[in-house]
Amino acid sequence: MIPNSEKHGSALVVDDDAAILTAFSLLLKSHLRLVETERDPHNIEKRLKTISYDVIFLDMNFAKGSTTGEEGFIWLNRILKIDPNAIVILITAYGDIETAVRAIKEGATDFVVKPWQNEKILATLSSALKLRESQVELAASRNREKVLSADLDQPFHDIIGKSTAMLHIFETIRKVAGTETNILILGENGTGKELVARAIHRFSSRADNSFIAVDMGAISETLFESELFGHEKGAFTGARNERMGRFEIASKGTLFLDEIGNLSLSLQVKLLAVVERREITRVGSDRSRPIDIRLITATNMPIHEMVVQKRFREDLLYRTNTVEINLPPLRDRVDDIPLLVEHFVHLYGRKYQKPGIRVSSESMRALGGYHWPGNVRELQHVIERAVILSDSDTLRPEEMILRSTITSHVDRVLPDHSLDEVEKKHIEMTINKHNGNVTETAKELGMTRTALYRRIKKYGI
Repeated sequence: MIPNSEKHGSALVVDDDAAILTAFSLLLKSHLRLVETERDPHNIEKRLKTISYDVIFLDMNFAKGSTTGEEGFIWLNRILKIDPNAIVILITAYGDIETAVRAIKEGATDFVVKPWQNEKILATLSSALKLRESQVELAASRNREKVLSADLDQPFHDIIGKSTAMLHIFETIRKVAGTETNILILGENGTGKELVARAIHRFSSRADNSFIAVDMGAISETLFESELFGHEKGAFTGARNERMGRFEIASKGTLFLDEIGNLSLSLQVKLLAVVERREITRVGSDRSRPIDIRLITATNMPIHEMVVQKRFREDLLYRTNTVEINLPPLRDRVDDIPLLVEHFVHLYGRKYQKPGIRVSSESMRALGGYHWPGNVRELQHVIERAVILSDSDTLRPEEMILRSTITSHVDRVLPDHSLDEVEKKHIEMTINKHNGNVTETAKELGMTRTALYRRIKKYGI
């Protein structure tokens, strides 16, 4: 039953019997925000042009003495032409159940039988409202994605650049997107590996289905199989319900496995088996399930050297890099820095309500001469921070807080120390600067939270 304290939703009840309309109205008004009734089905189309009802209760017979239900089919079809997602619940006599079942096959959602039980109507209504809510949320989500995609279309949405290196990347994306081949994306942290993966998905035949991204470096060995392959209820302590893994969730779409180079050899074996067989077995089950996904992987590690060093399986590398895309670091595409700066200044100018903000020529020269160890992600954070801190409409060099400023200080303090010691000190200084905030620290250092956690553990910080 729908709680009275949560009155929401709207319904239209269409029936030629005034007594039935009254009964429905009295029952539903205590549970819905709006209940309207209609005796003449010819008025349905006019009503639907002004109001989008969450639920429509529709009688099957209107002409006097009619029992065939054919009128119900006519009006059902007209409703669905106006709103293909309409939730239509049929009102039918006991002897018309077969007709009602046929109508459901033609697009109706459910039916209630006359004479009815109030509990049955309310239960049916509750299910219908949940279905409608899901439809609305899905439509809103798809609309947001379309708006966002249109807003970011440049030509590959967030991937910005006109340098020779980036034009080559764009051309490769165009060539591979329409295929089903596995892709391996290589590049330093912050070069945009996930953005490239998303662009490939958007230009593929799977674009209308899910893009699921998984940070392999953030999944522990004990949870690897459960996260990727799913588990059955009771498979282990805490498994209170069955759960789909990322491979199943990505069905018909694209699965992006980031930081694949961080997998241990034992986990590489399990991943290889799934990639080869194209089927998974949930934890706690002995039944294999076929998977239909486009696989894209990425790493910032020297994967080919790792194969030589026996730290990464050669057969898994061959299975994942039918086509290999190498993303250039920002220091190798300095011609793109002005474009990226313009994009980020415009983006954060809108976000922080500072329209018209610009970058001075001195600042642009400083940005162009920097080595950008954190690549595009570091540039993005530098610009966002400068926009936030600036008191004028021009971003000055002193507002561009670059990592080299801190590094030069470390070099003065630790002139004869190893690179690891310098990195440790740099991380400690940045952590202290952000009062222990790992997210902000990782942003300034131009690395992922997972990568930062690994260094914290490595250095015992």
